[in-house]
Amino acid sequence: MRRGCRTKRGGAVEAPIRHIEVGEHRLAYRRIGAGRPLLLCNRFRGTMACWDPAFIDALAATGIEVILFDYGGLGLSTGERRYNPIALAEEVRALLLALDLRRAAVGGWSLGGMVAQVAVATFPALLSHAVLIGTVPPGPNARLPSQRYYDLATLPEPDLETETALYFVPTSAPSRTAARRSAERIGRWPASGDPVPAEWAAAQLGDGPRQPLFPADFVLAALRTTALPILHLGGDHDIGFPIENWYALSGQLPSLHLLTFPSAGNAPHHQHPEAAALHVAAILRRER
Repeated sequence: MRRGCRTKRGGAVEAPIRHIEVGEHRLAYRRIGAGRPLLLCNRFRGTMACWDPAFIDALAATGIEVILFDYGGLGLSTGERRYNPIALAEEVRALLLALDLRRAAVGGWSLGGMVAQVAVATFPALLSHAVLIGTVPPGPNARLPSQRYYDLATLPEPDLETETALYFVPTSAPSRTAARRSAERIGRWPASGDPVPAEWAAAQLGDGPRQPLFPADFVLAALRTTALPILHLGGDHDIGFPIENWYALSGQLPSLHLLTFPSAGNAPHHQHPEAAALHVAAILRRER
């Protein structure tokens, strides 16, 4: 969706696109703001131009340097494309080292939240915090996604109505309004390369829910013992990544902070960009 809107001059949408060689990939990235670094991993079928600039600018306003990037082979990055969270976490590790970031926060939305959890499990010494948005924990699920999520998430050309159903709450008038406004802001991003191929992405997702959604016992074991502060931002009407899966684990994960937005879906940070950014900033001020 490429709709126009007004945005803060000099903000996220005007950040230059940079490239860096990381192994067999040439990764495209942007850096916005200054302060504690937060590297964000993209959602399913997302690129760095799928983040709401209002959320990114709100993070930067709190003293956070936001790093956005495209996974290898997707968006403006080159190389082999893959959606395995373990492989993508290796891209995160390589990018952090290439940028000389050794105490950064890692975050991710949807698929990107799985990538961030693998990062916590495999290279915690490089990280300060983890920020998870609308994602699923590893292991058995208390509640599976709706089949509707799979039907909508794999459509070749999702329109505003589809994305409202995927990321917001179509039965809520305020959420529908937030979806439209967020889409307008997202439309301010400049050219962002080709979209993630729908057929390829659908093959990675599958045609329906599976149990577990994120089979990674070693990640669950790490989350049960880590002292790394972890925040999960979720919505109470998420059809793809039900918040109930985090509730089921909340007593088992000692450093997990759960925040649930009412009448929100998979993109609470797009429905409430300033409030979400303040919660992220608060957790990033918390030390181990």
